[in-house]
Amino acid sequence: MSTPTIKQHEAHEHARILGIGGYRPSVIVTNDDVCQWIDSSDEWIRQRTGIVTRRRAPEDVSVLDMAEGASREALASAGIDASQLGAVIVSTVSHPYATPSAAAALADRLGATPAPAYDISAACAGYCYGIAQGDALVRAGTADYVLVVGAEKLSDFIDNTERSISFLLGDGAGAVVIGPSDTPGIGRSVWGSDGSKWSTIGMTHSLLDVRDLSEEAERNGASNAAAVLGTEAKIWPTLRQDGQSVFRWAVWEMAKVAKRALEAAGIEPEDLGAFIPHQANMRIIDEMVKQLKLPETVLVGRDIAESGNTSAASIPLATIRLLEEHPELHGKLALQIGFGAGLVFGAQVVTLP
Repeated sequence: MSTPTIKQHEAHEHARILGIGGYRPSVIVTNDDVCQWIDSSDEWIRQRTGIVTRRRAPEDVSVLDMAEGASREALASAGIDASQLGAVIVSTVSHPYATPSAAAALADRLGATPAPAYDISAACAGYCYGIAQGDALVRAGTADYVLVVGAEKLSDFIDNTERSISFLLGDGAGAVVIGPSDTPGIGRSVWGSDGSKWSTIGMTHSLLDVRDLSEEAERNGASNAAAVLGTEAKIWPTLRQDGQSVFRWAVWEMAKVAKRALEAAGIEPEDLGAFIPHQANMRIIDEMVKQLKLPETVLVGRDIAESGNTSAASIPLATIRLLEEHPELHGKLALQIGFGAGLVFGAQVVTLP
């Protein structure tokens, strides 16, 4: 007796971004505000990073709140109802729960249940990782429409008094809906990791450290808890980076990845309408533009000046700003690249919605 043939999904030949949405929190933190916590100046921060202000969410606004706001805007932009979603993907490193996922709660809020939902922990490359997965899910026929969200409330994991990364970071969310297309709308993703540099960006403590210190305080009794905690006043995990190592890696290695993404898509630099890199540092962005030899006709995302580094949210937020300022970019090609803690990276050429 022959083995039955397994039935397959009906695949879509191509996929593209159908709609985009964003959420920028209300609190604006200036460089002068930052200089209350660190010994620096507005001039130094502008020269070294290009940042003038960064957005941070108030205490009563969560990662999920921002993700929901961006998602609803993206769904409206795409003309898609949440009930049509075949998957919900959220990229975040600042959801305060290791489990359950932010994506599952977001799917419920949006009315996308029972769509599969999961989180990606790929830091600043997370949005590009999500695009790669959404593209694959749609083209395989596993889902007709996929919601990809990058959402971060990094202010929950900042020690304002340290100088390596805290003054760079902001909060926000960006989302896109990916769906079937008659023509290719997402180029082959070039993505990867280099775990040998795992320690260059990360948290000061693990959750196990927090547990152990809490247990020590409990053993010593409530009266001594404050004294015990005082030995590690900053036990709450906050972000740090080896800035020089990250800068060198981003400048020299990520330009190579961006070139590979162009080659994989069969696109020349002059074919692009925009270049939208992760908003890590203005100097990194400018150096990558030089190395890629982008013509002046290619518009460059520089949202970092007003938004700071929002990790997984930075590329979609920068895309939204470019589209608002340059409506002629709708339907044009953009090269996007994300890179960050892991160290991880991802890049692809996309057709802008």
